Amino acid sequence: MSESASRIDDLPATTPGVLRLEDGPPDAVSRLLGQFGMTLSVVAPGAEIPGSYWGDEEAGLVGDRLLARPDTPLHSVLHEACHYVCMDPERRNGLDTDAGGDYDEENGVCYLQILLADELPGLGRHRMMQDMDAWGYSFRLGSARAWFERDAGDARDFLATHGIIDRDDRPTWKLRHR
Repeated sequence: MSESASRIDDLPATTPGVLRLEDGPPDAVSRLLGQFGMTLSVVAPGAEIPGSYWGDEEAGLVGDRLLARPDTPLHSVLHEACHYVCMDPERRNGLDTDAGGDYDEENGVCYLQILLADELPGLGRHRMMQDMDAWGYSFRLGSARAWFERDAGDARDFLATHGIIDRDDRPTWKLRHR
């Protein structure tokens, strides 16, 4: 995250609990997704989100489009985007709602969403991990932060093996190619 970026976790959220798309800069989310060839489509408040596996306010995936409402949690937006990045090309080509994936990929998705939180002005990894915990993500060590800092070597290896991050844990802005 650039030094000039403010931190959303230092500002009051417009909705209680986890940060939502409406709490952050949607244009920054669009730019971030665009680096992976994705498009953010924002649907009307209260409307059903096409491509949402879990329904309710959770983000959806249809092809290279990530669909969300203003009340969609930012962690859901990044999580689904990271599924798109981490899946193999065959699944990506037929993507509609169910990202699928195995254990290693899911861990890679969670790790990458934490890294990408640093790329959004005002969000940052620490707030992302807090929101993941608040939403109910489950980690063996009890929290997203403990997992990320002490138990995520396999996730890091998955991302590095597929060229999604470099050896310094920075995103390469490339999709998984195999």
